[in-house]
Amino acid sequence: MYTPLLQHIRKYVGLTDDEGMLICSKLKSLQFKKKEYLLTPGKICKANYFVSKGLLRLYIINQKGNEQITHFGLEGWWLTDFGSLDSKQPSRVYLQAVEDTEVIAWEPATQEELIHAIPQLDTYFRKVLQRAYAAAQRRIEFIYCYTDEERYRYFSTHFPGFIQRVPQYMLASYLGFTPQFLSKIRAKK
Repeated sequence: MYTPLLQHIRKYVGLTDDEGMLICSKLKSLQFKKKEYLLTPGKICKANYFVSKGLLRLYIINQKGNEQITHFGLEGWWLTDFGSLDSKQPSRVYLQAVEDTEVIAWEPATQEELIHAIPQLDTYFRKVLQRAYAAAQRRIEFIYCYTDEERYRYFSTHFPGFIQRVPQYMLASYLGFTPQFLSKIRAKK
């Protein structure tokens, strides 16, 4: 269960076997069935989640009452509601398993304890957050600078395996258009 996390950390920083064992001893592994929620609005987010297996989605309900997916979390990705996690205020988002999913939960106090014991984890988390922030910036660029069809074509070219795993209505929500529009784009192939 913890092997994917340790491999991920080792992509960014050095980690001894003893440090890896310490990390594993402090964390919680959790399993969620398809459609099960890790977080719902009104609840306080208690952890940052590393996806070991499966797929998560983070979404809001917009003013029209529609789901708007803002993030996905695949294997090797982190996903949480940082606003709620940091402020300890109730969340406004849903965090749900799209497939049967296994995650490793890093609670803030445990993360601080582990960073104190293994200082290079601070570098690891900084690098992971920088990459996540860069991806968010790129997503904003795509929303403002590319047509709906260009966004879909880019996404399907660069992430074909992901497109096969995600229901089409979720993909459309993430890319910012309706499932009907996605069907029209796909029909043009």
